[in-house]
Amino acid sequence: MVVGAFPMAKLLYLGIRQVSKPLANRIKEAARRSEFFKTYICLPPAQLYHWVEMRTKMRIMGFRGTVIKPLNEEAAAELGAELLGEATIFIVGGGCLVLEYWRHQAQQRHKEEEQRAAWNALRDEVGNLALALEALQAQVQAAAPPQGALEELRAELQEMRTQLCNPGQSASQTEPVSKK
Repeated sequence: MVVGAFPMAKLLYLGIRQVSKPLANRIKEAARRSEFFKTYICLPPAQLYHWVEMRTKMRIMGFRGTVIKPLNEEAAAELGAELLGEATIFIVGGGCLVLEYWRHQAQQRHKEEEQRAAWNALRDEVGNLALALEALQAQVQAAAPPQGALEELRAELQEMRTQLCNPGQSASQTEPVSKK
């Protein structure tokens, strides 16, 4: 099933961003109707935005010392409501971006922890295998005959080989020769 591979978080963030647009429109409508919203929340940013925009345009055109008239209250309220709506959408989008970044970082940390745990398990296994190898080597050395006995066995083996290869010669040496 593809549901496990589908990025549900991204779909959720997209849904939140889509919901933020009607929310921004409702905030704009409330800002236009409420005097408190209009006076203290919409008008100051709108007037500042208008002042910065007009000042920049005047400087680009070459007019430096001109005085910029503030917007009338109705236009400032409309501009402030638009700015507030756009800021709401921007904040929601930025929040979704931050949440996605945090989620990605948590996944990375989890993946690194799993890799570290696997690495530690492999290191422990190599250590256990080294100890087992040392134990087996000690057992082999304990079970092996001493070096002198090994040399003795080799000499006896050599004698037997020579006796087997030259049966007549070894038999004549061991038996006395009888005369008739």
